[in-house]
Amino acid sequence: MAVYNPSEIEKKWQAFWDKNETYKVDIDTSKPKFYVLDMFPYPSGAGLHVGHPLGYIASDIYSRYKKLKGFNVLHPMGFDSFGLPAEQYAIQTGQHPAITTEKNIETYIGQMKNIGFGYDWSREIRTSSPEYYKWTQWIFMQLFNSWYNKDTDQAEDIETLEALFAKGGSAAANAVCEDELAEFTAEEWNALSEEEKYKTTLDYRLTYLSESMVNFCPELGMVLSNDEVKDGVSERGGYPVIQKKMRQWMMRITAYCDRLIDGLENVDWSHSLKEQQKNWIGRSQGASVKFPVAESDLLKERAFEGKVEVFTTRIDTIYGVSFMVLAPEHEWVDTLTTPEQKDAIEAYKLETQKRSELDRMSDVKTVSGAFTGSYCVNPVNGEQVPIWIADYVLAGYGTGAVMAVPSGDQRDWNFAKHFDLPIPAISDAQQNLEEAADASKEGKYINSGMINGMEYQPAVDTLISWIEENKVGKGKINYRLRDAVFARQRYWGEPVPVYFKENGLPYLVDESDLPIVLPEIDEYKPTETGEPPLGRAKGWKYVPQPPTPSPKGEGEFVSYDYELSTMPGWAGSSWYWYRYMDAKNDDAFASKEALDYWQDVDLYVGGTEHATGHLLYSRFWNKFLKDKGFVKQEEFAKKLINQGMIQGRSSFVYRVKNTEVPTFVSYGLRKQYETQRLHVDVNIVDNDILDVEAFKTTRLDVPENAEFILENGQYKCGSEVEKMSKSKYNVVNPDVLVDRYGADTLRLYEMFLGPLTEAKPWDTKGIEGTSRFLKKLWRLFFDQNGSSLLVDDKGTPEELKALHKAIKKVGADIEGFSFNTSVSNFMICVNELTDLKCHKKEILEQLLIIISPYAPHIAEELWARMGKEEGSITSQEFPAFNEEYLKEDEIEYPIQIGGKVRVKLSFPAETSKGDIEKAVLANDEVIKWMDGKPLRKIIVVPKRIVNVVV
Repeated sequence: MAVYNPSEIEKKWQAFWDKNETYKVDIDTSKPKFYVLDMFPYPSGAGLHVGHPLGYIASDIYSRYKKLKGFNVLHPMGFDSFGLPAEQYAIQTGQHPAITTEKNIETYIGQMKNIGFGYDWSREIRTSSPEYYKWTQWIFMQLFNSWYNKDTDQAEDIETLEALFAKGGSAAANAVCEDELAEFTAEEWNALSEEEKYKTTLDYRLTYLSESMVNFCPELGMVLSNDEVKDGVSERGGYPVIQKKMRQWMMRITAYCDRLIDGLENVDWSHSLKEQQKNWIGRSQGASVKFPVAESDLLKERAFEGKVEVFTTRIDTIYGVSFMVLAPEHEWVDTLTTPEQKDAIEAYKLETQKRSELDRMSDVKTVSGAFTGSYCVNPVNGEQVPIWIADYVLAGYGTGAVMAVPSGDQRDWNFAKHFDLPIPAISDAQQNLEEAADASKEGKYINSGMINGMEYQPAVDTLISWIEENKVGKGKINYRLRDAVFARQRYWGEPVPVYFKENGLPYLVDESDLPIVLPEIDEYKPTETGEPPLGRAKGWKYVPQPPTPSPKGEGEFVSYDYELSTMPGWAGSSWYWYRYMDAKNDDAFASKEALDYWQDVDLYVGGTEHATGHLLYSRFWNKFLKDKGFVKQEEFAKKLINQGMIQGRSSFVYRVKNTEVPTFVSYGLRKQYETQRLHVDVNIVDNDILDVEAFKTTRLDVPENAEFILENGQYKCGSEVEKMSKSKYNVVNPDVLVDRYGADTLRLYEMFLGPLTEAKPWDTKGIEGTSRFLKKLWRLFFDQNGSSLLVDDKGTPEELKALHKAIKKVGADIEGFSFNTSVSNFMICVNELTDLKCHKKEILEQLLIIISPYAPHIAEELWARMGKEEGSITSQEFPAFNEEYLKEDEIEYPIQIGGKVRVKLSFPAETSKGDIEKAVLANDEVIKWMDGKPLRKIIVVPKRIVNVVV
């Protein structure tokens, strides 16, 4: 082969790696382990674009590097293959989601292999495979059979809870549960039937059924996560989404709030991501206070004597409460609404349903609300305050009620101003309350009863003591985080391993019956009666073992209805790293041997968009699995790197408005016309020049007779950096670039674009330089006729210096995840060796090893052509850096005289500053340039420069 031919080389080595299972890894206790994990993708029909492989390339480089450093590296890949897109496609086409998913996965695997990733494909997993989701169902069952003991600060088997109830009743169990559960004694517990005991425990389990507010999409007939709702409509399809109370499976993630916050101190994750999680959990110290609802004839008629409970972090402001705000979905709204206010309340509730919780939380400008007509009583001063509803209060956050203090909270102030409600001052430090709220904790309290004249902390202590003594509240830690909805009204998800008996209570299936496999159904829509799609399954019933004969007839057995909702998308991704450790195990989610060896993830690479979803849920499940003794680590990933986004470089054409024949004007001439800017496919644009014929044949909205106003015979496009998206026609398919330039060029170029963690624009123009670099590397080994240039001579000091500079820099860069600077260093090294006409095996062997993590195909090929064993470069040792080769024998000093470099002089590296000064001042050229002027001073910067000041 005379010239570098990436297409031929790369296919050859990809086939070799597959056949020889080069990247297959087993437990090897003679080596230290290192586990590198990518956030596995959802396999969409669009396949990968060039933005997707960025993190994968980085993790692949790091994996290959750690292997060269002597580690036994686990680097697997799989697919998060349950989800809404495949289901919607199934609804539209009638094709089973499994078929779509399988096809998409095949595309992804083909693309990944095409880029040369060193994954151990023998460990591939798919969350939609029954062999995998059997264990997701099993983990659900462990959660269902557990409760959280505050005393031991961990999850425990439900049997320990029942034992505590039997000895001391409900007071004996310090459990995470709802605050208002009924209390009972040991005698009362022991007198209950088994069914009654079981029903009681359902309120304490880590997964439970509850009425909760959800994002419900009537058009899709399903609940959506916050991530699937954008601007009040479904991300897929754009259908309206409303807030609705539904009976849902929940996960008690709130039991782990403190451990989720505190555990962040023990992981090497970015500060910003840690802060996102802390803010999402939202731990705050405050007080819970109960405001009795004021008596009225209407409420007496309705037999209502409730108390509105609020949580506040500023109990010191309680005397400044001028109204109470309930979430529109609060369970008492209808009861508290007077007949005169009913129409306004109903209309407001209807409008609120159309807005997602995210919209309501983020919209701080819109002020809206409605008065219920009822009042509550401030417990510290007996004053009645009106009860309103407003969408800035959420039913699922805290108690769904807020004591409004307009003088200290801007949102309350806006509300009070809008509806002309009082804004009483509560501190002598508050200023300009006519213009805005002032949340100052400075100064002393005024208009505040028992805390008048006090400062902040004494006031808080006094009020908490008072509400606790008077049994109207208590000091409390509260969290923003709510328990996670763990159900979706979909087909394409894990079946929940639960059935319901005649008593309506949920029971777990027998563990031996796992997996509960998705049944076949005729359509993937909800049933006509509103049940989830699984309601369409014919004869899908649970028959407990051993079967009980049915009274219905001979040969039939008693059967029960399964849960018809499926698990959410995050279920399968909350533990998947463990399955990679032992992917084919039928008896456990992973063996003890595998878990003990691989332990946890040493490096996790993925996007920041998962900070408050996947990463939080995964930490929760991992802590639970540790509590139950299944794993040893509290945190699943020691280090997390968030790769930045590769943005698209969009191209635009300019259509002239109001022309009979569609006319497009080139970018430089566009201001001469009234135009409309349109996105154009970047794949038919080269260096901003449009392939006009391709444009006409690929765009249905561009007829054959369309006219083009050119400049210099070409149509020049405009450009702009935007998010890479199919809708913007700026998606670049990596397959196209691999076909044209090769996978090694793509890998190097993606790394060369900029720092891994930062966003950067994609620009295909720059890839040519990377391609030229690899050709230049090839020419160190072969001449233009394909003849070998390699020689066995020893490296010169200059050659060894060029090599060891690269060894030192590349090793440090990979350890510091600075991959872009490594690529620059390779280029410098190859340029220096080219200038030195270096073709020595001793030098080039080591160069190939350090470049192999980045460009594995060309490294393998050149390694083999040097006479080495095929495929053995992956098992070599990363070259050791030798400081001796970087030591200078002589150093050339620029001599600056009068502010300009006039002379260059060389000195032995060990020459002292004093000797350099003497030699410089005695030099004839220096004397000439000093021109007889007296020396003011001489400055020697070691190994850099000499400055002679005259």
